[in-house]
Amino acid sequence: MKTMSVADAAAKWGLTQRSVQLHCEKGNIPGTTIVGKSWRIPADAERPMRKPRAHGQPSSIRAALVSEKRGRVAGGLYHRLQIDFTYSSNHIEGSRLTHEQTRWIFETKTIGDLPSDLPVDNVVETANHFRCVDIVLETAGAALTERYVKNLHRQLKSGTTDSRQEWFAVGDYKRLDNVVGGMETCPAKDVQREMAKLLSWWNSAEKSFVNLLDLHVKFEGIHPFQDGNGRIGRLILLKECLKHGITPFIITDGMRRFYYLGLQEWRKESRLRLVETCRTGQEVFIDALRKTGYAKLAEKALAEQAKSEGKMQEGQP
Repeated sequence: MKTMSVADAAAKWGLTQRSVQLHCEKGNIPGTTIVGKSWRIPADAERPMRKPRAHGQPSSIRAALVSEKRGRVAGGLYHRLQIDFTYSSNHIEGSRLTHEQTRWIFETKTIGDLPSDLPVDNVVETANHFRCVDIVLETAGAALTERYVKNLHRQLKSGTTDSRQEWFAVGDYKRLDNVVGGMETCPAKDVQREMAKLLSWWNSAEKSFVNLLDLHVKFEGIHPFQDGNGRIGRLILLKECLKHGITPFIITDGMRRFYYLGLQEWRKESRLRLVETCRTGQEVFIDALRKTGYAKLAEKALAEQAKSEGKMQEGQP
């Protein structure tokens, strides 16, 4: 009988190697054997499916993610979100951890075989980001307040090199003025006032896709923290997407340049690039829905996307 390795099966089925290993350990793949320390899987084996949900599919993306998180489902939507979103968001900010290394840290809670010159903060902030995602999932329905945003920053930057600097405020607004991409940001003395104005606007605004992106651009323009603003901004996007029924989006490596250009052009009243980039990011998430067994949620997300695009064509926010 022809067999394949765990790596071959993972590539064939679109799963992580750790997910395939767990399926092997649980006996979910008929005919699987172990030779020495390696699993051998029948070459014609079908991709294992998770156990059917007793009450059908969840009614929302957030419900699916929270259910999988609490049920510790391996290889599902929650698993993919944590790894893909954390890797992408950290990589945009210069983290040197690879996608595979990020996956290893999430699945094993160990650092594995990492380069000796890798900054420790890359690992610390990755573990902290996993925790931030969990907080967002469990509290997505809460109001977006200054306290909420500061707590996310506290979770992200705790235990980092920055947190030991006297000038760095963990879980609080910046004390020193800073720049981003060569552009001046809100002076430190004005951050509290500008953040209060921004959140007041958002909490009374229509929760549309365009307004959500406007929130993100304005947040990044204020740049309220000394460091970590990009990741906190994208965590806020995830939270508000889940709260208001907007399909989340993941900015992958290939989108990074367009994402940054989109942020810059938005401030010049040119919105198309950022909208299209984030729409592509939504398609990445919708594909993950399909691959993890949430076909109905994927259809619902596509319908929501089409409705939003229709509103934009009609000139609505």
